[in-house]
Amino acid sequence: MIDARLLPLQRALMAPPARFLVARGVTADQITIAGCGIGLLAALAAAMQLYWLALIGLALNRLADGLDGPVARRTQVTDRGAFLDIALDFVFYAAFPLGFIFADPAANGLAGASLIASFVLTGTSFLAFSIIAERRGLTTDDFPNKGIYYLGGLAEGAETIAVFVAFCLFPAAFAWIAWGFAAICVITGFTRYMAAWIMFGD
Repeated sequence: MIDARLLPLQRALMAPPARFLVARGVTADQITIAGCGIGLLAALAAAMQLYWLALIGLALNRLADGLDGPVARRTQVTDRGAFLDIALDFVFYAAFPLGFIFADPAANGLAGASLIASFVLTGTSFLAFSIIAERRGLTTDDFPNKGIYYLGGLAEGAETIAVFVAFCLFPAAFAWIAWGFAAICVITGFTRYMAAWIMFGD
């Protein structure tokens, strides 16, 4: 919901480290893959109930996600990079709550599974809309530098990361937080279905 508003600040913060990495020959794809690896380690840390370590891994994963785009635009933007960026984001979004499920299956299993299922709803509606929008030549002013058409909603990247941070800070409340955010994700998915129904109805 607030991703577009945060873009100017993100661009300003990421520009200096992006220039530093480009000058040293680091590629956007390397950053994306390394970030996903760190994110998976963060999920493992959560599974081992090392929540402070999971929080650090989460922060580093999001730093990598913020850097790969600026690095790509300073070197070479590729379709492979756009694919890796979105696909590996979804890998991380599924793996991180899974870590908390493994940490306490009895308390977190049902809520965590419901949250991941809600991510499937938001993710598939997001990607399906993007495919049709690309076919129709649609563009969005809010996210002009994204590799694919980006349809927003109540639950976007910023909200998801805020929830993941809350998981790390308040692991005992994981189930309650997960149930609440799953409900928001379901609403987001259905608003995207409605948008597709209206925009693609012809």
